[in-house]
Amino acid sequence: MTRRPVPGTAAYGERASRLTGAVVWTRTAVPGDTAPVLPDGCMDLLWTEGRLFVAGPDTRAYAGDDPGGPKRYAGVRFFPGTAPSYLGVPAHELRDRRVDLADLWSGAEVRRLTERVDAAPDPSTALEAVALDRAAEAEPPDPRLRAVVAALSAGRSVASTADEAGWSERQLHRRALTAFGYGPKTLARVLRLQRALGLVRGGTPPADAAAVAGYADQAHLAREVRELAGTPLGELLRR
Repeated sequence: MTRRPVPGTAAYGERASRLTGAVVWTRTAVPGDTAPVLPDGCMDLLWTEGRLFVAGPDTRAYAGDDPGGPKRYAGVRFFPGTAPSYLGVPAHELRDRRVDLADLWSGAEVRRLTERVDAAPDPSTALEAVALDRAAEAEPPDPRLRAVVAALSAGRSVASTADEAGWSERQLHRRALTAFGYGPKTLARVLRLQRALGLVRGGTPPADAAAVAGYADQAHLAREVRELAGTPLGELLRR
């Protein structure tokens, strides 16, 4: 699941993590770089020098402050629904927020981990080790959550998704808030947007991408882009 900013002036790279279902990424922000991060259903454990923090699940585009100078970031992006098990906090408590890790874990532990990542030759690898250590101590995520993501990504209804998971719609909604940060209808919108944008970036015309992703038409896609990404479709594609 991509969580990268809309391509702009930042240097960005990613690779698969040794933690199943996760991605490790790096980014160097430069002055004037305020490219938004689009909603994708994921949560991230992030590092920038002297700080470890968490990006919660977004319901709208997130634009950080202008860094004012080159600034390095590293992150571990968790597949939707998995981060709460590793971080020990319900996703809805972090919705649309960036929170210092010290607010979630022991302050002394976070200071030690921050110093370790700061001093590492490759902070992204050191940050990945933090995630791996934490995952090894945690209960694994419910495998049904991955099935929920797959079903909603494929355009299944909330009712059929709940039935396949063996839950009532009310149970699915409650579990979705804890695992994803919002209900299944919002998650479906976010996943559909990511699918459409992935198709367009791969060369599919917007009208065709809208149809394949499950939108009524290109105008419907454009409305969703404006609401979730905070910018017109044409401007987003130009970027």
